[in-house]
Amino acid sequence: MDTCCKENYPDHSKELRRLNRILGQVEGIKKMITERRYCPDIMIQLKAVQSATKSIEANILQRHLKGCVTKILAGDNTKEAEIKIEELIQLFKKSK
Repeated sequence: MDTCCKENYPDHSKELRRLNRILGQVEGIKKMITERRYCPDIMIQLKAVQSATKSIEANILQRHLKGCVTKILAGDNTKEAEIKIEELIQLFKKSK
């Protein structure tokens, strides 16, 4: 769990609009499935959702690296830096 900037987490509210768009896309996919639409059309929409979530993930990772991670690595606390590096390693292992 993060210990670097609990009081000052980066603001990710810009992603809410994009998440709402994704929710709309998912609802559209559900409707397509209910209507028994053509498989490739459904898959195209699924790929669009996948791409949109990856974009949000990349934005949040970028803010994390530029904010929390940079602050920890710039400091003198080696233990905190090791924890932050291990956190990132585990995060990337989960994304496979």
